[in-house]
Amino acid sequence: MPSIATTLVQAQQPLTAVSTSARLDAELLLAHVLLQPREYLHTWPERELSPAQVEAFNTLIYKRRDGWPIAYLLGHQAFWSLDLLVTPATLIPRPETELLVETVLQLGNHDQAQTILDLGTGSGAIALAIARERPHWQVHAVDSSCEALAVARNNAQRHHINNVTFHHSNWLSSLPSDLRADIIVSNPPYIAERDPHLQQGDVRFEPRSALIAGVDGLDAIRIILATCHRHLQKNGWLVFEHGYDQATAVQPLFAQHHFQEIQQHRDLAGHVRVTAGRLLRSE
Repeated sequence: MPSIATTLVQAQQPLTAVSTSARLDAELLLAHVLLQPREYLHTWPERELSPAQVEAFNTLIYKRRDGWPIAYLLGHQAFWSLDLLVTPATLIPRPETELLVETVLQLGNHDQAQTILDLGTGSGAIALAIARERPHWQVHAVDSSCEALAVARNNAQRHHINNVTFHHSNWLSSLPSDLRADIIVSNPPYIAERDPHLQQGDVRFEPRSALIAGVDGLDAIRIILATCHRHLQKNGWLVFEHGYDQATAVQPLFAQHHFQEIQQHRDLAGHVRVTAGRLLRSE
């Protein structure tokens, strides 16, 4: 039977056409099959694999060759300080979304109890990261997908995070009428329905309902802005992640819905990816 070293060399070739990190992908997938850390592969390169292990590994390699995201094949993804379970029912948490978490932590009052509402929670990445950092805050995580909520609940249990309440709702439509948040945060769908990027990379395998938002990609943001007032405290903040090229379109939408103190935040690449506004009057 082939050794670990031989298997890794053979696996790289079919991955080079779809991945810029073919060796790393192969190592991650083989370590996953062996239930070992990556370091094990370098410590025991001569170890022979069983037929069942070879078959399981090849199945993953073929899926990766066909474009399947590594996170879905492994079943987990790192985000903030958490290792989160992910499935094709959820978006894959991305490093740029950590800017959204940072913004909420900065806007919230660290010394007082706060209520946070995370709309479209998916795997729970944003809600759980905030809840982990601020255990005295109460976080409410909302999603219209029962499958996604099951993943988010599982992640909360795995990390022993107990200050998050989960709600099944299409945005704010089915939330308790008395729920009022100091901050509403969302990483909503913001890709235009004909954006060519939908046919490229990982997004081909991610849930369309969590990606696409109408002709210009702003439909979900418009819905939330139009309906959030009854669940947002006076002087409360609304915080969105959006596309790198949508900042100038999003800012006036906040103003149209009576938000003030509008601020925009840049990611490490210099793109404005987060817009926040404060509701200084209630309707």
